Amino acid sequence: MVNSPSAPCLSERIATALTLCGTGSTLLLPLLLFYSRALSDVAATLVACLFLLHSALRRDWQWTRHVWLRPAVVFCLLCLLSSFHIGLQAAWVQALCLPRLILFTAALESWILVPATHRRALAAILCALALWLICQCWEQYLTGTNLMGFSPADDGALTGPFMKPRAGFTLLMLIFPALMPLVLRALYTRHLSAWMGGGLLLALAVATMVLIGQRMSTVLMLFGLTLTALMVPRFRLPFVVMLVGMAGLVASLPVISPRTYAKLVLKFSSQLHHFAQSDYGRLYRTALTMIVSHPWVGLGMDGFRHFCHTPFHTDALKGLGLPPLDSDTGKGCNIHPHNYYLQVATTAGLPGLVAFGLMVACWFRTGLRALAPVQNPQQAMLFVMCCVLWWPITSTSALFSFPTAGWVSLFAGWMLAASAAANPPAGKRTGAA
Repeated sequence: MVNSPSAPCLSERIATALTLCGTGSTLLLPLLLFYSRALSDVAATLVACLFLLHSALRRDWQWTRHVWLRPAVVFCLLCLLSSFHIGLQAAWVQALCLPRLILFTAALESWILVPATHRRALAAILCALALWLICQCWEQYLTGTNLMGFSPADDGALTGPFMKPRAGFTLLMLIFPALMPLVLRALYTRHLSAWMGGGLLLALAVATMVLIGQRMSTVLMLFGLTLTALMVPRFRLPFVVMLVGMAGLVASLPVISPRTYAKLVLKFSSQLHHFAQSDYGRLYRTALTMIVSHPWVGLGMDGFRHFCHTPFHTDALKGLGLPPLDSDTGKGCNIHPHNYYLQVATTAGLPGLVAFGLMVACWFRTGLRALAPVQNPQQAMLFVMCCVLWWPITSTSALFSFPTAGWVSLFAGWMLAASAAANPPAGKRTGAA
């Protein structure tokens, strides 16, 4: 009896179909992150499931040997353990769904974004979205409404193409992976027109961020641009010019946009001077009290929201010379503590925070080893993007829900894939980024 060749052919066709579907879902994800939390979650989950099917079909499980997956698995298990310990069904159901984010990141690193063409396509899509967001912000600033007829937020923040004030965070997600590689490539050409184009693009992005009027996004953009200037010598002069122009723009805000000035400068300064009494200070104090009260197990998924109105008191830090801690069940309550690391610690305790930190450290080590800003500006800007995302002293959105979870996983997987392409294993080559 002759074996039919149809089985191998069918297997290859299925694998190709899975790859096409996963690639399409990944390339569609940035647009979904703009406008639909539910559909973006579905797209990322679909890629994670397809990745498992593809690995089983090809019998290729080499990706499970990646070092960062070990602390990631430990972190997911600790979240599940903590959620079961708390006994809330919503918590352990969410913990059971958490591995989809890890699988999505692994899928991007080891499958979807391995080909350079896929990485270039993703960069082009993000660039188009960045220009669309910038155009909508300027239309809203100049005419009073965006294309859909929505006005700026009540506090004056520009919403760009959105109904709610999300433009600052979204533009921050796009500046470094989408626009800054173009700026850096322009700086390393010998054409004056390219230099001018890169400078105009940088100025447009920075001016738009300032006019949007969201404080943390502006500060984190400056942080990322500072890192870029430290890494890329040729960017230092444009960076200094940009700082001078930005200072002039901020100084002119009382005239050209008084509400933006009130929020970006006056309110921000007031919050920094009275941080302990501010809403963010109360949130952080409540989260810290929760962590000290439950240091080893945590309070499970969404533990901060579930137990925010439960009063906590602890004298555990008296040995360090610190006063007793009391949670603020009034203004110190929200759906999350507005800081990734505080959210992780309230979820899975200090062991979970250590496992999470090791996972992120593995990502940084991989990105740092492949860092070559002049030869590979895309990978370098993805590294900067991850530095901006994981900077600990900041106010953030919820880590485990979309769109934030989608952006974080997307950039982590993309950076890992680009780093692997820049430093391929011995005997293996992939396309350049």
